[in-house]
Amino acid sequence: MDLLLTHEEKLLQQTVRQFANKELIPRAAHIDEHEEFSWDNWKGLASLGLTGLGLDPVYGGSGGNYRQLVIATEQIARGCASTSVGFAAHLSLTAHTIARFGTEEQKRRLLPPMAQGEKIGAWALSEPACGSDAAALQTIARSENDGYYLNGAKTFISNGDIADHIVIFATRNRNLRSKGVSAFIADKDFPGLSAHKQRGKLGMRGSSTAAIYLDNCRIPAENRLGEEGQGFNQAMEVLNSSRIIIASQAVGIAQASFEAASAHSLQRRSFGRSLSEHQAIQFMIADMATAVYASKVMTLTAATLRDQQLPFVSEAAMAKLFASESAVRLTSQALQIHGGYGYFKGAPVERYFRDARVTTIYEGTSEIQRLIIARNVLKDFVS
Repeated sequence: MDLLLTHEEKLLQQTVRQFANKELIPRAAHIDEHEEFSWDNWKGLASLGLTGLGLDPVYGGSGGNYRQLVIATEQIARGCASTSVGFAAHLSLTAHTIARFGTEEQKRRLLPPMAQGEKIGAWALSEPACGSDAAALQTIARSENDGYYLNGAKTFISNGDIADHIVIFATRNRNLRSKGVSAFIADKDFPGLSAHKQRGKLGMRGSSTAAIYLDNCRIPAENRLGEEGQGFNQAMEVLNSSRIIIASQAVGIAQASFEAASAHSLQRRSFGRSLSEHQAIQFMIADMATAVYASKVMTLTAATLRDQQLPFVSEAAMAKLFASESAVRLTSQALQIHGGYGYFKGAPVERYFRDARVTTIYEGTSEIQRLIIARNVLKDFVS
């Protein structure tokens, strides 16, 4: 398994990094301060073909594999973590769910404008009453002759208030738990569907997060994704892959923190010499560099296994766990190296510190990742 980047992958990495330096980094502080989704950033991603990365060109996509999606996400997150949230929710969750489980008609109708960035997607699984227990959905899907009627609420939905298309998971019977869940595609203007922006996040403030309310929202029968009762399995399959993207997001944040800390240690002087000449700081820089490297290797390994259609669930969970917890630790170390300068708003490391925290929570908490890893490795010891 070759983990070295190909010429094409290096070119993608360089292109997205240049875009991040020129477009994303200069806007990052503003959209964080104002809790404002940047349509300029979105249009820039679309112009590079990134909003269709990994999608079949038959449906308007840019083609490519999961390694390329990892490479692009890392560079986007390095420039603006908030922008990477909207990007991931649209692509690795919503569009890839439709591409994986949609009918030919659904894919031809929905994917081309999504791949071109003309439409944006959201993925609605989380609910107020159930977090990690995705089988305990309370949103009900009632089947009638003319389709389905959904009633319930979703929360913490990235892109929820700006999305054109929303993949919604609901159950026909709460007692059936995972066996009762189905997935549906809703348009933002469906009667009975309303989205309300949720403000006040600690980090990722430039991403759009919303609560979605469903009051007898009618979903046409042709908008169901796959067979009835398959929604839970669909969601878990998508999350198994998408947590690799969250790992790459965490790598991007950690990389940005490492770069900022290294640059500051060379410029800032203490006791007559630069911070970088102090052994304590050198040890911190060394530990940060090692953690970034390890996170990158684990994430790229998981993506490579997926691309080669080999088992990757444990590796994806390990990458997400290690990269996200490393990002939290590294951003704290970067802030420590900056001292008082890093503690005030306006310092990038202050934003990195806040942004990193959620990577250990969404798309499967660190505790859930440990459960997945333990179950997978322990089964090898069962005779």
